[in-house]
Amino acid sequence: MTLRRNPVLITGCSTGIGRASADLLLKAGYTVYATARRPETLVELAAAGAQILALDVTNEESMAAAVAEVERAHGHVGTLINNAGYGEYGTVEETDLDAVRTMFETNVFGLARMTQLVLPGMRAAGTGLIVNIGSMGGRITFPVGGYYHATKYAVEGITDALRNEVRQFGIDVTLIEPGPIRTQFEDTINTSAAVGNSQSPYADLVAKVQEVNAGAYDSKLLSVGPEAVAKTILKAVESDPPKARYLVTAAARTMVHARRLGGDLVWDAIIARQFAR
Repeated sequence: MTLRRNPVLITGCSTGIGRASADLLLKAGYTVYATARRPETLVELAAAGAQILALDVTNEESMAAAVAEVERAHGHVGTLINNAGYGEYGTVEETDLDAVRTMFETNVFGLARMTQLVLPGMRAAGTGLIVNIGSMGGRITFPVGGYYHATKYAVEGITDALRNEVRQFGIDVTLIEPGPIRTQFEDTINTSAAVGNSQSPYADLVAKVQEVNAGAYDSKLLSVGPEAVAKTILKAVESDPPKARYLVTAAARTMVHARRLGGDLVWDAIIARQFAR
């Protein structure tokens, strides 16, 4: 095994995919810089050997300082895993656009700025890997999640462009597209401001979406733990070159291929049936 993609800098490690990925990469022998807005949430990773940094991907000074710290110690970031993100759910009509802008700052612009910050060092070194955590929701869309899906569609576009821009410098780019993962994501989307209005004309649809989501995240056939995504990330880090994208979970593969092969009419029929009350 080669560790030429050392060290690894991961955003959003306080829970879920970020925490599981940091833990697995540490066990595989990598030097891991685990980050979170509140570094006190990372004490277990620190005890396991991770280097801990405070990092808020909506704050320019915080992002620049974290990258500079890694570069001071190692010369360049070997692998950047852009994991920080969350879901702000609600209908297109009702969701507060300030909340949407805040989500874009984390899910899209934070990812983009972290990428910009690490690329000069990677280019100078002639090597590097950028792993963007997208979603099956960047290739299929469900009602009441339109703005979240928009962030993940944006990550798809950025990743595809970036992959073909930086290949000439010896830098690889890959996209991880998880399906339903048992983390705190479901709790976050269900507490979005726009999903709790019982007087909304969309109240029945929102309730059905919450019911379907709960069933998916509770099902061991449809969802997996964050460790499954971490294993895929490790596979990408250790592949030369990695694949352009990795779909994680059988449910994600089934739905993405159904959308691609069936087209709009088939997909709309699936959605209408799934969310009928």
